Amino acid sequence: MEKEGFVKKEFDEVADIYVINTCSVTENADKECRQLVRKIQRKNEKAVVVITGCYAQLKPDEIADIPGVDLVLGAGEKFNLPKHLKDFTKGDDTKICSCDIEEVNSFTSSFSLTDRTRTFLKVQDGCDYNCSFCTIPLARGKSRSNTIENTIKDAKNLAIQGVKEIVLTGVNLGDFGIINGERVTDFYSLCKELDKIEGIHRYRISSIEPNLLTNELIEWVSKSKKFMPHFHIPLQSGSNTILGKMRRRYKRELYEEKVSIIKSLMPDCAIGVDVIVGFPSESDAAFQETFDFLHSLDVSYLHVFTYSERPNTKALEIQEIVPVHIRNQRNKILRNLSFQKLQYFTASQEGKKRNVLFEQENKNGMMEGYTDNYIRITTPFRSEWVNQEIEWQL
Repeated sequence: MEKEGFVKKEFDEVADIYVINTCSVTENADKECRQLVRKIQRKNEKAVVVITGCYAQLKPDEIADIPGVDLVLGAGEKFNLPKHLKDFTKGDDTKICSCDIEEVNSFTSSFSLTDRTRTFLKVQDGCDYNCSFCTIPLARGKSRSNTIENTIKDAKNLAIQGVKEIVLTGVNLGDFGIINGERVTDFYSLCKELDKIEGIHRYRISSIEPNLLTNELIEWVSKSKKFMPHFHIPLQSGSNTILGKMRRRYKRELYEEKVSIIKSLMPDCAIGVDVIVGFPSESDAAFQETFDFLHSLDVSYLHVFTYSERPNTKALEIQEIVPVHIRNQRNKILRNLSFQKLQYFTASQEGKKRNVLFEQENKNGMMEGYTDNYIRITTPFRSEWVNQEIEWQL
């Protein structure tokens, strides 16, 4: 947009064009979208309002019916926003440009630069898995990736701008390497090339499926100076029966094996876990199985999600719906377990020295940073420490 002569504004400022990028994973997408459009109209009723993202891809007609929406762009068209704006006149009927998701196979790289300390770099998009609870393949299309060559260029560009840490992201990051429908490389090969770039001190792997986290990659990370001892590995359930109904591509035994290998090679490594509670047919016994399994694992923290129904997913066909109040109870139980896990992990690091990369934000005279193994450190603000790695005794 900026290359086309547009000037970027903050969302709460008055602007001529507002773009809302929507999600289909979080609940209340429709409600939040309507609230934002109303907020925009109160600010500038003549503004052009564009809705894009996953929710726009899944339910373009529903969004087009929201008063005040001018353009609806699907996954394949959101990067053509300048072109669509040139062809559009305020007052025209709402225009839907939501192409067939099956035809989306191009990849557009992107990265965040809100904080030069840590930047999120997207290297992969889409997913070929069909988990029964998930709409992401419907919203984001087939698995596709950037080339290693282009990713290296992005990383070098970020290094020039002073970025010290890159978080590698994707919809199914471990599936990196599919270009134009064919597998040409893999995630391990990408990591080895990124490790060579000067100027970038740290890499983190945002989230990787247990069946795609190879022993080879784990062993390599344990020896790398730049890839941090920190993995985030989705589990979703500790019950093999539920995992089967979720259409996950592994069993709990594989997950347990991966955690064990990581901890044997990197005892101080942080491991985060995604888990869903209240999936259809999750009995008290199945939930207890998940709780006991997580309790036994040497992991550091949990991201707990409460199952919510999604249109056009196979999970809707599974009987024995878990009441919402029970889903919420289970969520609270696992969040308490997560708190205990994090306290235990943090206590296990006391007295050790770890490098901390401090961020630039001054929060009421305090600054924050993270150790290599993802323990958050808060200390009085010192400008000379911003974007610097400081050895820290925990």
